[in-house]
This record gives sequence, structure tokens and C-alpha cells, in this order.
Amino acid sequence: MAGGDSTPPPYHPTSKPSKHTTTPCKKTNLYTLVALLCIISYLLGSYQQTPSPSATTSITTTTKTSLPNCIQNPTTTTLTRTTQLDFTSHHNATLPKTTSTAAATSKHYPACPLKFSEYTPCEDHDRSLKFPRDKMIYRERHCPTKKETLKCRIPAPHGYKNPFPWPTSRDVAWYANVPHRELTIEKAVQNWIRYDGDKFRFPGGGTMFPNGADKYIDDIGKLIDLKHGSIRTAVDTGCGGSYLI
Repeated sequence: MAGGDSTPPPYHPTSKPSKHTTTPCKKTNLYTLVALLCIISYLLGSYQQTPSPSATTSITTTTKTSLPNCIQNPTTTTLTRTTQLDFTSHHNATLPKTTSTAAATSKHYPACPLKFSEYTPCEDHDRSLKFPRDKMIYRERHCPTKKETLKCRIPAPHGYKNPFPWPTSRDVAWYANVPHRELTIEKAVQNWIRYDGDKFRFPGGGTMFPNGADKYIDDIGKLIDLKHGSIRTAVDTGCGGSYLI
């Protein structure tokens, strides 16, 4: 192996294989190839992201052709004009400056005379007598016209008290609130209403049930057989109305 000959030594079974080392030139070429590929990839990506002039022209053309028919000149620059928004309030309520102004504009109605304490507009007895008695027209409801409407506040009866709360008001009421005893005299035997000191009491029963509903059903049972089952409906008609059993 004189003279720098690179010929490998002859093979021998007991000899170790020689180690071959990679030259620095091959590593440099590999790094250069990788860097070149990265640069090419970057340039391709940048080229695809940049819109071409032809693409811009097609977008502009599409926008112009989609304008509504009401626009006379589609080549105007109204598409690029910015609108200035107005955020100011246009619905401001004007409050009165002083309370005296509000008091001056409000209407004040005085109290009506005491004779109107039981006034019912559509059931006025004095006014109903002015209508004809033919076919009992005067007994119908006759509400006052606009010119006949009272411009005052109806007063409470003398000695008026707050009504009893429910369910007490079902059985008793203040006499001062309805100061009339006519029903207690005319319907005394029918047990509708009783006058008791400063109160009215309502025992119940009425015309058809002076002794209660049980006694009334027993009286009907004396006239018709309610236990047989053949009669399922009975109508008892009196001067005050009909009762369905």
C-alpha cells in the first residue's frame, strides 16, 4: 500500500472491517437542498394568498350586476360611501316645570247634592216616568244622554260605613249603607231579609225555602215520587222565578 494507494487490504477471516466515514461535502449538499425546498414552499404560499388582478375584476363586476333596478347609475361610488350614524335621542318627553302647572290643567269635579246619594244613571226613577207606559217601556233601562250626564261626584249616604269583609258580608250588611226597610216589611214572611238594629241580616231561604232547602225538597216529594227514579227533572215555577231540581 505504498505511494498512497487506497486499495482496501485483502479479506482475512480474523480481520475487523474498516470504518468508512462520510465526507463533510455530502452533509453540506443535504442542508442546502432542504433550505432550497423551504424557500420554494414559502414563495408558493405567498403567491397563492395574493389576489390576482383578474379575480378582483370579477368580484367588482359581480357586485355591480347585483344592484337593484331602482338605481339609475350603477357606476356611481355609493357602494364605497360610509353612512354617518345618528345616535341622538329624538323622542324626549317634556315634563312640567312646576307642580302648579299640572294642578292647573287637572279637572276638579265638585260633590253632587245629597239627594243624588242613591243615583243610578240608567235606573233613575224620576227620569223613567217621562217615557210612555205602553208595553212597559218606562220600566226599561234608559241611560242619560251626553248632555244629561252629571258633572259631579256622587256622595255616600249619611252615616256610610265600610262594608263587612267576605264571607261575613254574605249574611250581614250595614243599614246606613242602604237605608231602606221596605223589603223587611213586604217580605217578612218569606225570610229574605231582617232588620236587626243598625244591620240587615240575610237568613237565607227566600220565597221558596223559608225553612231551608231540605224542607222544600220534602214538600216537593209529597207531590211527586222522587225516590222511584222515573222522574229525573222537576221545575217549580213561582212568581219570583223557576227552580230546577
